[in-house]
Amino acid sequence: GMKRFDARKAVLQALKDKGLYRGTKDNPMVVPMCSRSKDVIEPLLKPQWYVNVKDIIIPEMFHKTWYSWLENSRDWCISRQLWWGHRVPAYFDIDGNYWVSGRTEEEARSKAAARFGVDPSKLTLTQDEDVLDTWFSSGLFPFSVMGWPDQTEDLKLYYPGHLLETGHDILFFWVARMVMLGLTLLDKLPFRDVYLHAMVRDSHGRKMSKSLGNIIDPLDVIRGIELEVTRFSKTFHYVLQKADYPNGIPECGVDALRFALVSYTAQGRDINLDVLRVQGYRFFCNKLWNATKFSLAALGDSFRPYPTLQVTGKESLMDQWILSRLSQAIRLCNQGIEAFDFPICTTAIYNFWLYELCDWYLEYLKPVLNGSNEEAKVISQNILFTCLDEGLKLLHPMMPFVTEELFQRLPRRSEKAPPSICVTPYPEENK
Repeated sequence: GMKRFDARKAVLQALKDKGLYRGTKDNPMVVPMCSRSKDVIEPLLKPQWYVNVKDIIIPEMFHKTWYSWLENSRDWCISRQLWWGHRVPAYFDIDGNYWVSGRTEEEARSKAAARFGVDPSKLTLTQDEDVLDTWFSSGLFPFSVMGWPDQTEDLKLYYPGHLLETGHDILFFWVARMVMLGLTLLDKLPFRDVYLHAMVRDSHGRKMSKSLGNIIDPLDVIRGIELEVTRFSKTFHYVLQKADYPNGIPECGVDALRFALVSYTAQGRDINLDVLRVQGYRFFCNKLWNATKFSLAALGDSFRPYPTLQVTGKESLMDQWILSRLSQAIRLCNQGIEAFDFPICTTAIYNFWLYELCDWYLEYLKPVLNGSNEEAKVISQNILFTCLDEGLKLLHPMMPFVTEELFQRLPRRSEKAPPSICVTPYPEENK
């Protein structure tokens, strides 16, 4: 055959010979290069498979994007010329003139035999070598993992789902495809709600990329990393990041990073990740630990909490105040979870623990616990325990590890109390 660059000249000459040549213009473009051979990648027109796509979103800002994709949809090319993937379940005859689809070659042969009225054993079919677009395979995920096309018990029980959580950048690539395929194949939406999280960028708002050298490995944030070690990183540019992290990245831990990412969702489409803010939440974890340690010492080894907290009317003004603050935190957390507005939760929990419980109530308790009024002491101890118990439960979804550790150190209200914080009911305001 003709070499590609020679073919370009031949095509140009053929156009001139037929009188179809209209001139040449410069076309600024990025020449695609093979990452392995470093050779120029030449586009090649080939027959493809398409899906006709013409025949629930949180946050609300993405509604326009969703409808824009669906209202301006075009047929979806689902075939790819790759060596790996799910092969297209289509077969052709020896001459390549007839195509038939089937889950297996036997099914395809039976369809072809019925179509032409011949013996299936006399047909020779070859499967297409193309593979399916990865988003096509992913679009089948909500029901294929449940055993579809068989009507399994799992499929009946778990399809459709309630909530899908994913990034807004694949709203059309994945979410819309799952909706299309779910409605087409099962006549049901695959999920009721979709929560789209933001894209994580660096502290300056730039997209993280290898070329910029500003990729922050979550494990480095969790474990910490010295600046000198980053010299050997392929994704963390030593010179560019030295200004932001002169001493490297401090150890922040899993809980602090999780809490930071949840609180960052208030920024909208993008998260400008500042490691110093994550470190601030690590200090918050230290505050939790110290507050619980002080409280357990104040309660004493012999303390046993009431099965339920009963307000008797003998509580001091500060006792009533901290209970009102706890009630408000519980209300805000439940509202935030129901509305998928998670920064409401993180702000409410953070303010309750740091500014209301630690800064005010614990300081108020010191003279009370050291005083001679035993009745006031017992009342305050039970209120303090309630604040610790409910406060850790509120925080657990955002900081699971430190809250579990501290919860295990608390006394139990009864012998039948749950053994782990992760199986305790989430606090409700009326309780």
